[in-house]
Amino acid sequence: MAEAVIVDVVRTGAGKGKPGGALSWTHPADLLAMVLQGIVRRNDLDPALVDDVIAGCVSQVREQALNIARSATLGAGFPETVPATTVDRQCGSSQQAVHFAAQGVMAGAYDIVIAAGVESMSRVPLGIAQMGTSTTGELVRERYPELVQQGISAELMAARWQLGRGELDAYSAESHRRAAAAAESGAFTRELLPVNAWNADGERVSHETDETVRPATTVEGLAGLKPAFHDEATAARFPGIGWHITPGNSSPLTDGASAALIMSRDRAEQLGLRPRARFVSFAVRGDDPLLMLSAPIPATREVLKKAGLAIEDIDAYEVNEAFAPVPLAWAREVGADPARLNPRGGAIALGHAMGSSGTRLLSTLVNHLEDNGGRYGLQTMCEAAGLANAMIIERI
Repeated sequence: MAEAVIVDVVRTGAGKGKPGGALSWTHPADLLAMVLQGIVRRNDLDPALVDDVIAGCVSQVREQALNIARSATLGAGFPETVPATTVDRQCGSSQQAVHFAAQGVMAGAYDIVIAAGVESMSRVPLGIAQMGTSTTGELVRERYPELVQQGISAELMAARWQLGRGELDAYSAESHRRAAAAAESGAFTRELLPVNAWNADGERVSHETDETVRPATTVEGLAGLKPAFHDEATAARFPGIGWHITPGNSSPLTDGASAALIMSRDRAEQLGLRPRARFVSFAVRGDDPLLMLSAPIPATREVLKKAGLAIEDIDAYEVNEAFAPVPLAWAREVGADPARLNPRGGAIALGHAMGSSGTRLLSTLVNHLEDNGGRYGLQTMCEAAGLANAMIIERI
């Protein structure tokens, strides 16, 4: 079996996912195209050698419809012979793209693949794909009559793991502190790919910072925010909810794109490219769709088992901060060291451009391992309907 390695991984800076955000005037296919151009340019790679482009995107409607990966590949100027496909595992879509890419290399189906992701939440708003329609069907509703939206699931997680408002807000403030410190130290420099986005006047401007990080965030400031998902009907159905989830301890709506260049180790060496990390193990798991966000816990246990490792062997973990209860409950259940959890901040600060988040987390994880001499990194993502991806990489 071939060894799959990461040669490079890059991301755009996060843009606020609302009209007026730094990337809101840029079509998502163009945003992803610029990332594809950037990653091959950085590695002096002929794009004709790419066997496939696999990109994650969650809201595959409107400007993100009709296989945005193919649109972006053509927009990037890749030869027409280079294929592309778009995958959807909700928030873990681009992590799933990485899994598929690496597994294809390991199976011998690919030599060179780009796994990527994109989401423009300013132009294709969250939830627009299911507006005015049922996406689950009658049989699912019969089996799970109490299914709720993700914000309520986050409240249910906080209640089950007895996570109070103060703990959630303290975690969130620390996410911003860590992200701001990493940005100030230059820790994000190698992963951030400047892109020539458009502005309100139709001019091309360089964007290379995370617009969502708020260095001045404090626990006291977060404490003043009102719960975002409270309603009387839900309160009557779930009397144990404490109503602790606010915009401050949730990930912000975000625009962004990211990509990883994945090859067989032999092919990388033939091309004179240095592998930065190798893939050790993968797992995908499902869990209670009512809690929805808890699946990273069983996924992590499975991926550690497959790797023959313990949580103590892992030098850094990237656990997507969709909502603060997710990484906090995860850390409690798997016995993780809080200092190793999202050491450069997470999605609460750096944003959650859903289809892009998997490869965004990977870019931060690879660079953190390199900068700190770590060996193993673990990445996991919660996903809608109670799903999660997990993988372990090893720095080379």
